[in-house]
Amino acid sequence: MFRCVLAIESTCDETAAAVISEDGKILGECIATQTELHEQYQGVVPEIAARAHLDRILPVIDAALQQSNASVSDLVAIAVATHPGLPGSLLVGLSAAKGLALAWRKPIVGINHVQAHIYACGMGRPESVFPCIGFVVSGGHTSLYHCISPTEWIYISGTIDDAAGEAFDKVAVMLGLPFPGGHALSKLAELGNSKAIPFPRPMLDDKTRLDFSFSGLKTAVRYRIAGTGKQSWNALALAPQLKADIAASFQQAIIDCLVGKSMQAVKKFGVKRLCVGGGVAANREFRQQLTQTCHRMQIELHIASPELCTDNAVMGALAWEKIKLGQFDTLALDAKPGLLRKC
Repeated sequence: MFRCVLAIESTCDETAAAVISEDGKILGECIATQTELHEQYQGVVPEIAARAHLDRILPVIDAALQQSNASVSDLVAIAVATHPGLPGSLLVGLSAAKGLALAWRKPIVGINHVQAHIYACGMGRPESVFPCIGFVVSGGHTSLYHCISPTEWIYISGTIDDAAGEAFDKVAVMLGLPFPGGHALSKLAELGNSKAIPFPRPMLDDKTRLDFSFSGLKTAVRYRIAGTGKQSWNALALAPQLKADIAASFQQAIIDCLVGKSMQAVKKFGVKRLCVGGGVAANREFRQQLTQTCHRMQIELHIASPELCTDNAVMGALAWEKIKLGQFDTLALDAKPGLLRKC
């Protein structure tokens, strides 16, 4: 008999489950994506996402358990992401977790999805990455935290409008790129000149605030493509090199803001360790430039491996930290869709 947890993830449009041992080994994992369902809408449709989770949640859990060869008696607890995320999507995963916890008489552990992204930075490492400045950069979040321990966090700042990943996806739509837009835009940016267009770096020069803002940058891109006052344009009519230059210049503006503000946070809080997770953290150019900056400033940097940057259930290994502290939840556990300032 060995000790393991079953972790469930359904915060947005990925249905995932994983079985993780007490020493952090991934015994079984399964992820079902929904890209093909949302492609025609150029973005995630919450109702479609929730219905897809309903269809996939039990097969995904079953696949992870079979792969792990774990029995019900091996399970210490059922872990499930309860916040933040899409309400309908969260409820599907939570309902499945509650049902299994009740049927198998196992305790349940609620997981903060954002905390789990940062926790993933330390998976597979012999030493703890805490305390640190935690930085989550994804389609739904661009947030900085002072992480004292794996479960004790203080919210520092975040975006006041669009998240970085959301801005990537919306600019990709403007350029007529396929879904998912962020990845397509970063590939196109490789062909462009990142200095071709002087897009703004919102709030970067404001040293009094650590917030992010990307809606104005997004508008600047729109004006560069279509001009002011136009409600529509033909992306196919744009010259290929111009599209690549727009993509590269926009990406560089985003990266400058992300790197700059995270460095300001490290300096302000005096914590010379930075941990970065979330979908945008898989961006190769961002990873490279952040690595170079941290090396120059003698900051210890940990970025989640690319496969753990996108939504997954493996990062639900965070549950072990709560289990060690005896922090179990009851079946009254509820989903909390909004981003909680207090973690």
